[in-house]
Amino acid sequence: MNLVNLESVSHSYGPKPLLSDVSLGIEAGDRVGVVGRNGGGKTTLISVIAGDLKPNGGRVTHNRGLHVASLSQGDDLDPALSVQEIVLGGRPEHEWAGDAGIREILSSLLGDIDLTALAASLSGGERRRTALAKLLIDEHDLIILDEPTNHLDIEAIDWLARHLSGRKTALLVVTHDRWFLDAVSTRTWEVVDGSVERYEGGYAAYVLAKAERARIAASAEARRQNLMRKEIAWLRRGPPARTSKPKFRIDAAQALIADEPPARETVELVKFAAARLGRTVYDLEDVTLHAGGPGQGPLVLDHSTWQFGPGDRIGLIGVNGSGKSSVLRLLADTVQPDSGRVVRGRTVRLAHLSQELGELDPARRVLETVEEVRKFIQVGKKEWTASQLLERLGFKGDAQWKVVGDLSGGERRRLQLLRLLMDDPNVLLLDEPTNDLDIETLNELEDLLDGWPGTLVLVSHDRYFLERVSDRIVALLGDGKLSMLPGGVDEYLARRASGAALSARAASGAAAPAAPAPAGAAQDSASGLSAKEERELRKELSRLERQLDRLSGREAKLHASMADAAADYGRLASLDAELKDIVAEKDGIEAEWLEVADRLGE
Repeated sequence: MNLVNLESVSHSYGPKPLLSDVSLGIEAGDRVGVVGRNGGGKTTLISVIAGDLKPNGGRVTHNRGLHVASLSQGDDLDPALSVQEIVLGGRPEHEWAGDAGIREILSSLLGDIDLTALAASLSGGERRRTALAKLLIDEHDLIILDEPTNHLDIEAIDWLARHLSGRKTALLVVTHDRWFLDAVSTRTWEVVDGSVERYEGGYAAYVLAKAERARIAASAEARRQNLMRKEIAWLRRGPPARTSKPKFRIDAAQALIADEPPARETVELVKFAAARLGRTVYDLEDVTLHAGGPGQGPLVLDHSTWQFGPGDRIGLIGVNGSGKSSVLRLLADTVQPDSGRVVRGRTVRLAHLSQELGELDPARRVLETVEEVRKFIQVGKKEWTASQLLERLGFKGDAQWKVVGDLSGGERRRLQLLRLLMDDPNVLLLDEPTNDLDIETLNELEDLLDGWPGTLVLVSHDRYFLERVSDRIVALLGDGKLSMLPGGVDEYLARRASGAALSARAASGAAAPAAPAPAGAAQDSASGLSAKEERELRKELSRLERQLDRLSGREAKLHASMADAAADYGRLASLDAELKDIVAEKDGIEAEWLEVADRLGE
């Protein structure tokens, strides 16, 4: 059933049309992600669909009785009302407290907010979460979200993606968060040059299909195609979950990345970074740090020892308020530890992008502001001019001659980042660098950082950017330590979920799980197995491992066969069904393996 139809819709502000003769529709159950350049018409499109904006031309039709809920980038919360009054309205407590769905929304989005607090006292992030909770409490036919992940941490974004995926409501979402796009959307619309290009699948499928369209059209934009190939290569080489969304395999896309090298020449970059930095970059020795200064505010580090080496590319994650920015300020030497020592390498040349916009002369031109730092810079094996780098980060043509005072917040953010890079640092500390950047600019920034040799410490809630740019994930888990997470963001979310479950058990008075046996304890006493039982289980473990190896081999052959049969859709469907059977069998055997290993205490 069609919910909304647009017929030949056009709209413009000034001479440039944002929408030009656009016709499309949203059906019940559709989940559409909207992408495009900042200022390209994304917000205009969703405002027209929501009925909040009447277009200059064309017709917009809503299904009779359609219930639409919208979350804009601002909010209209009444400052005199409490959070509870805004979110729950006049619902009696016994009604909402007894509803598991409402309780989940409240605990996931507002768990750290006093429900009796007035809206006037809330921070920007708290207002955002309050508005989002208010929207999700009710049932709707169509939910429209404009940048819903703003001000949310990785954990909240993960919950929101799972929550939206579990609803039957139609969804239209504008976001620059590519991980979120892949997690919630089954179709992608790109708003470009007044039209809306439509693609099946989430972000990964969109990248593949767009590259194929560009190949067929023999696009003259060679550099953009190179960037797209690099993006595809990283998507294909990344975790399997990233490539499970597309429902097709394109032979041309396979050809595009056949000889594509890894996104970064890691060994070469580390070697170059070591030559620029030496052996010591930052050594934290028995450091204790509070967020508000010595003994003030939450404890961030408690007698923590850590080393940041040359060429390290570290993503630092944790819940809001865990102290990520404080750690960056500690490295930047703008705050001092309560105790302990921070040893900085003598050759460190630091650039720190904080969340606060630095002072820029509002009367100067954009290009002048960059060229006063440096006119040329070497990135990887190529020399770039200030003008070329400005173009890569979205300042094209006349935009380079705009006055700084006329720039938006996002444009100032890009300009500040570029000035830092032009100063040729060998250590970069980036605190939420992706704020206000669109996807094309993010791709350019990622490509730029791919060739940058040095030590990088990144704080970001943009999971895609975090995993794309960093090589290792380190977390602040509230225990006063920096914890290495080999499993990346997935391991972080699992640890957080496990900790929340333990806290809930403790709060309810349930017995906590028994602590693991200390290292060196006798295996028989820990597992209760006889020597014979242990031998039998080890044989079973070995058998299961051989089965997994065999299935992995068949899976690899099937992938190769699917690539060869990319144009034969009948053959592809048959191979895909066989592949799903093998993956399901592997999952079952892996579960058996884990069970046996657990019995053996491994």
